Amino acid sequence: MQPSSTGASAATPDALALPMPRTDERPRTDDRPHPDDRHRPGQRSFRRANLALFAAGIATFVLLYSTQGLLPVLSDDLALTPGQASWTASAATLGLALALLPASALSDRYGRTAVMTASTLAASALALALPFAPDLTTLVVLRVLQGAALAGLPATAMAYLAEEVHPSALASAMGLYVAGNSIGGMGGRLLSGWVAAGYGWRWGLAASAALALLAALAFRLLVPAARHFTPAPVDARALARTVGRHLRNPLLLRLYALGLLFMAVFGAVYNTVGYRLIGAPFHLPESIAASIFVVYLVGTGTSAAAGRLAARLGRRGALYVAIGTTALGLLLSLADSLVLALLGLVLITAGFFAGHATASAAVGRTATEGRAQASALYLIAYYLGNSLGGTIGADAYHATGWPGAATIGLTAMALAAAVTLYATHQAHTTRRAERLPGRLSAR
Repeated sequence: MQPSSTGASAATPDALALPMPRTDERPRTDDRPHPDDRHRPGQRSFRRANLALFAAGIATFVLLYSTQGLLPVLSDDLALTPGQASWTASAATLGLALALLPASALSDRYGRTAVMTASTLAASALALALPFAPDLTTLVVLRVLQGAALAGLPATAMAYLAEEVHPSALASAMGLYVAGNSIGGMGGRLLSGWVAAGYGWRWGLAASAALALLAALAFRLLVPAARHFTPAPVDARALARTVGRHLRNPLLLRLYALGLLFMAVFGAVYNTVGYRLIGAPFHLPESIAASIFVVYLVGTGTSAAAGRLAARLGRRGALYVAIGTTALGLLLSLADSLVLALLGLVLITAGFFAGHATASAAVGRTATEGRAQASALYLIAYYLGNSLGGTIGADAYHATGWPGAATIGLTAMALAAAVTLYATHQAHTTRRAERLPGRLSAR
């Protein structure tokens, strides 16, 4: 669930070195009727658009999570605590969160393909510099800049698909884009972790950078020119009013809080699980510990099932199930049995994706206007949760071991349960208030 487009104040295109739209990407300005030439299944342009966004998703999420799979190696090589090393992962999601609204505003003004191309190529260029970082501070600064550069894709990609792909094929196109995100997120962790286990973290980051650059170039070569983009002026006041309305909406605020809390668990767990597996009592080789991110695939099926679960139990019912599943996984992960610890990780992953899918879908249904801004605010909370949870969880792990990281996750799930219980109470109160006038009039 990515935002389609938003408006925000932003720097000039020269300041961000954004390429101008291609000459075949000019918006239509006449009022004559045009045939519907949006991309459809069976057309070469449809296949190219799908493959281009798939490649862009891989490039973006390979880079976003490239350091998460090699945190133990970073700790060993640079003499870092888990909390210090985790900043290399948290910094990227923090930069992305802060840049989402400006990036989407740039796409409204200068074009979807221009912003997506600049985003993927700039982030890949920064990735090539990461292996040469002399110290942690430089690495973290580069990761913040990289995360900000990456914001252009999640802020823009779905807007491009919604504008350029025929509605009959939009679901499948977005599904492939999300699949690219998932594969990139898992692949970034696995590739860097495997390479780092054998050759060190610098080569791990270099491998991720090479893969991302190839994917970014594939995107640029494949993406069809935009035919239906119309530039929109940036109206900072209108954006501020829309964002203000969303932040005063109690239901949206609860959904934003849930996104942050679920992602805090995910960040805390996946920033520290590598340390847990290579340490006592498991003592797994680093290459095997890095492979644990294959569990991420559980989220693909869980996200798809979340819609059916919400249809059967309602949104709050699905959230209770997600919270309970995540909490149960955290408790199981405390066991010194590798089987139980891995089962716990599977449940944590499944519960996280179910909760995220339910909350993010509810944002779009709740916002009656400014849906793009509402979605962007959800993503900001979501990625801030990753940064906060990842860093706090790693510090807790350093202080007390795995029970500390698990306690951070359980605390987040307790808060999520409190938010959902409050929502349930408010819903019951509202229903009773709606029935009361009818009873009084009947008397």
